[in-house]
Amino acid sequence: MHGPPWVGWLLVLLCAGAGAYCLSSVRRGTAAQRREARGEALMGLGMAAMAVPATAVVQPPWTPWIFAAVFGAAGLWALLRRHPHHAVGAAAMVYMSLAMVSVPGGGPGGGGHAAHAGPVGHMGSPGTGGLPLFTVLLLAYYAVYVVAAGVRLAPAAAPGAADSTTKAPARASWPEVVGACRVAMGIGMFAMLLAL
Repeated sequence: MHGPPWVGWLLVLLCAGAGAYCLSSVRRGTAAQRREARGEALMGLGMAAMAVPATAVVQPPWTPWIFAAVFGAAGLWALLRRHPHHAVGAAAMVYMSLAMVSVPGGGPGGGGHAAHAGPVGHMGSPGTGGLPLFTVLLLAYYAVYVVAAGVRLAPAAAPGAADSTTKAPARASWPEVVGACRVAMGIGMFAMLLAL
C-alpha cells in the first residue's frame, strides 16, 4: 500500500474489532443470525491478518495459499447457503491472496514476499498485484454496499422527532451493531482493494 505502516495497523484494528465482536455474538440471535455472525467473524479476522504491515511480521511464502484455500472454501459455503455478500467477500479475499503471490519478487527466496505480508504492505505500485478490471468491479461493489448499508443504519426520522431532542438515545440493538460491523469491514475491504 502506498503509505505508512500505521494505515495498515488502523485496518488491522478496524477489521479485528469488527471480527471479534461478530465472534462474540455467535451465540446470540436466531440460527440464521448466528451463521451470519460466524461468516462476518471469519471475514473480519481474515482481513485483519492480511492487513498486518510487512514491516511487523515476516510471513512464510505459503501464507497467501492458506488464505486462498480458507476463503475459497468459505466462498463455496456462502454460495451453498445463498449468502451472496459473503461469497463476494470471500472471492475478494481469494483474489487479494492470489495477488500477493503474483507480485514480482514475491516467490520463495525472492525477498519480495517478506516485504508484502498483506495487501497493505505488499503493493509497490498501482496494478502490480491484480487485474485492474476485476479490482474496479470489486471497488464499485464495496462502494455501493457501504453506502447502502450505511443508509440502512441511519435512524428513520419519526414525526415530531424535532421536539424530542432531549430524550436519551436508545441503546443499539444486536442487529444494528452487526450492521455497523459490516459497514466497517466493507470500508476496510474497499481500502485493501484500493491498495491493490
